[in-house]
Amino acid sequence: MMMKTTPFYPRLNELNQTGLYGHWSGYLSAPRYDLSAKHEYFAVRNSAGFFDSSPLHKYRITGPDAERFLAGVMTRDVRRCRPGQAMYTVWCDEAGYVLEDGVVFRHADDDWLLTSAEPNLGYLDSLVGRLQVSIEDVSADYGVLAVQGPRSRAILGKLAPEVNDLAYFGLTPAKIGGAPVTISRTGYSGDLGFEVFVDADDALGLLDKVIQAGDGQGFRPFGEDALNMVRIEAGLSLIGVEFSSARYAFTDAERFTPKELGFGWMLGKEGGQLGEARPFIGRRAIERELREGTSRWATVGLWVDWQEFEQLHLDRGLVVPKDENPVPWESMLYGGTGRDERVGYATSLMYSPVLQRHIGIARVLPEYAAQGSTVHLEITVDHEYLTVPATTDRLPLYNPARKTGSSVELAPISYRMEQ
Repeated sequence: MMMKTTPFYPRLNELNQTGLYGHWSGYLSAPRYDLSAKHEYFAVRNSAGFFDSSPLHKYRITGPDAERFLAGVMTRDVRRCRPGQAMYTVWCDEAGYVLEDGVVFRHADDDWLLTSAEPNLGYLDSLVGRLQVSIEDVSADYGVLAVQGPRSRAILGKLAPEVNDLAYFGLTPAKIGGAPVTISRTGYSGDLGFEVFVDADDALGLLDKVIQAGDGQGFRPFGEDALNMVRIEAGLSLIGVEFSSARYAFTDAERFTPKELGFGWMLGKEGGQLGEARPFIGRRAIERELREGTSRWATVGLWVDWQEFEQLHLDRGLVVPKDENPVPWESMLYGGTGRDERVGYATSLMYSPVLQRHIGIARVLPEYAAQGSTVHLEITVDHEYLTVPATTDRLPLYNPARKTGSSVELAPISYRMEQ
């Protein structure tokens, strides 16, 4: 199959100093534009960067029964999502295992857009039944430009003043250079950020205007490598890393419930025995899990003991590694004094440049989920498996006030760290 290119590709390709490309849903996607992904990372954390999210699958869901349809499919109660708002959610199979996650954008009472990383058109179509709802794949019709970082509001505000008053997970129509767009205060960086949806034919003109608005502010494109770094700090799950779709799993060990993935907050009263019942796929299984306490795992943040980590290397005459590139494998976690019992694993592990600690997203046995619990992370030093202490914490580990705040001024970074 010939690789496709996004509407922004012609301009972004000119900015790509590496010439490197991977693929995402059949589209060329740059892992990085600069020779070092850390340069792009610091642009997002200190100023702003822009990322091409166009390969996301996009489904327009319309009709008088659109809300009823989505409320019966999505685990989170999307009826609470009003026109002009967006909502992050997951959807499950009948056994209560997560199929995928995505964001719903509600443009009107009967007009919604759903984005997802994997294709879902056939699955959604199979659930329509007699409901008056239409599902259209509009993935190729729009470019999506994510503008993320503390200066993202100031940059976009030059072009679309509507963003200055846009609430967290709000969306608004606007015009940039005469091109109609929809801007949402959403993103995958865990920072102040926005996503701009634009017709494919208008994408290049929009990108040029956004780049021009950010001139002189350290504004630059960032690729998947930097995105992976910021999303780990923000505690954001990635399909294929933090979880795999239950649709493709061979065993239950590869399947996870919303509660196990740290999405218990999505359930609220809907997931238990309280409140008015809302039928949705997987509800009975999720209720049973919550009622009987059968969750196998809990998802937590992980702080690695930096002193112990350094000492393990210094004792062997080694330079202490502080690699911001996330390790591409699961790292085992043990209880007791080191290797007594496996109690979980880190799905994502990296050295965070802004937090200046090795951190992770981890899946642990429920009894180790309490904030401040001690586990032992398996690492390799001098070709030997060793363990280093780590403590669990709530996610996200990086959570600047500006992410959800209303102030236009740059807010100080706030995060939790052991002293």
